[in-house]
Amino acid sequence: MTAENERPAPPVTSTSIIVLTLARRVETELSAALAPLDLTVSRLGLLGHIAGVPGVSFSDLARMSGITVQSVHTAVKALAAAGLVRDTTARAGSASAIEVTPEGARLLEAAEAAIAEVDDRLFGPDADPVLRRINDTVRAAFGGS
Repeated sequence: MTAENERPAPPVTSTSIIVLTLARRVETELSAALAPLDLTVSRLGLLGHIAGVPGVSFSDLARMSGITVQSVHTAVKALAAAGLVRDTTARAGSASAIEVTPEGARLLEAAEAAIAEVDDRLFGPDADPVLRRINDTVRAAFGGS
């Protein structure tokens, strides 16, 4: 073949771009699975942080979530209005201590089931072999089973 007829080589693939593309796919799948529960990935993350650290403060939630304290206040207010969390020390001048309600705990259990379905679909035994390898590598790197 002459140079005119040669196909260009595929572009060099960036690990960052591959991981970002995969993250977007996972987020899209999770969003669809969580939608029937009236949850978003962000809202689930915040609820999970609150469940994982009972009595957590707004400041700590902001640090854990990577968002502003003002955004945490807004999000927690919405979670509280939905009956999913409560502030056990909501007194003027005292630090807040936020915790998940029984309804919030039930929602987290339902979300865990939805997440397990997404994990199985994307990374389970019937998934693309490349995605299964990614699953194995991530679990090995982070000590999961």
